[in-house]
Amino acid sequence: MGLLTNTVRMTFAPSDHFNGKRFFNPGEASERGLRDLIKWKMSGRPEPWPDHVEVVQGRVPEAPRADGITATWVGQSTFVLRSRSATILTDPIFSDRASPLPWMGPRRAAAPGVAFADVPRVDLVLLSHDHYDHCDLPTLRMLAVRDDPRVVAPLGHRRLLAGAGLSRAVELDWWESRVLAPDLEVTLVPARHWSRRTPFRTNSRLWGGFMVRTGGRLAYFAGDSGYDDRLFAEIGRRCGAPDLAMLPIGAYEPRWFMSAAHMNPAEAVRVHRDVGARRSVAMHWGTFPLTDEGREEPVRALGEACGGGTPGFSVLQPGESLLA
Repeated sequence: MGLLTNTVRMTFAPSDHFNGKRFFNPGEASERGLRDLIKWKMSGRPEPWPDHVEVVQGRVPEAPRADGITATWVGQSTFVLRSRSATILTDPIFSDRASPLPWMGPRRAAAPGVAFADVPRVDLVLLSHDHYDHCDLPTLRMLAVRDDPRVVAPLGHRRLLAGAGLSRAVELDWWESRVLAPDLEVTLVPARHWSRRTPFRTNSRLWGGFMVRTGGRLAYFAGDSGYDDRLFAEIGRRCGAPDLAMLPIGAYEPRWFMSAAHMNPAEAVRVHRDVGARRSVAMHWGTFPLTDEGREEPVRALGEACGGGTPGFSVLQPGESLLA
């Protein structure tokens, strides 16, 4: 997608997912309106969450010396990925709340599985979209001061990131790739989601997932997404079958409200199969109480969905790691 420049601001050329003013999902609408939100809040019956879950903080493993990627789950959609050539942080949030305000909004039930001070120097941040549980400005500011990492994000995030002190940002459109180092290539892939940080900026920034090739492996970080059988099969065809897929399993009830933007565990298993992942690991569950399902329900439902024979789909506790 090309850029158009005028004297007031920079915008993007229209495409099959941008109408000149707003981004959208081709063929469907995933963003629910205020009326839908009120209906959910008035009729929903959220399962109670614990105020606090005991977390034993872990350590990030040493980077592999040969082929391989280690993935350490911090919580929500935050992973520390390490290959022989890079340390990568996905959708980093170490704050106590997923909110623009420090005194209100969804509060963590589970502390970060790795203390921020124990995260190795970060070379690259992958940012999937601008929602507060994925794009946490206090965490990004800490990273900017400590590490000054490069950031890869979908179109429209550069100014937001610059405001957090991250000046080395790369914006990509869906299916665009960037080689950042001889052993590090990132491709932005589509997702079925939406974006908004303020009431009047709905879908002004793009969203997506990432395919990352490093350490002789291909890793897929899905970001947030509703399920689409054609989309995920296309991602697998165009990018190749990932050695590791990081897939969301939480924040999916009630389905009438959430299904367009958040997959449930059974759909996550379908994504695992659609993209041809050798191994998958669950994310986006058990950290912030965002929707109506209970904290442990996504893990139970994932086990049920895998009961028919889906090997290689792991659930980590905060601070735990795996090697792919």
